[in-house]
Amino acid sequence: MAETIEGWRCIGCGKVDAPRPCIGVCQDERVELVLAEDYAELAWRVEQLEGVLALIAHVTPKPERLGASWLALQARARTLLEKNPVP
Repeated sequence: MAETIEGWRCIGCGKVDAPRPCIGVCQDERVELVLAEDYAELAWRVEQLEGVLALIAHVTPKPERLGASWLALQARARTLLEKNPVP
């Protein structure tokens, strides 16, 4: 899991502040931040999609059930993609 720190964000301008005790060697650098709820949503989506990929990679249906198995996997993948459409 990703490390998180407590911080504050201005509801007006969006400024983010997360002060920590300084030991005198700090150098500011530009970083990219993401909201925890956005990260959690994407992490959930990746987990679900990896589950579908794991089925494709590790399940070998019987030859007579190959068509039905593939249709079931497609339906599962479509359901996930419909919940969060790709832009």
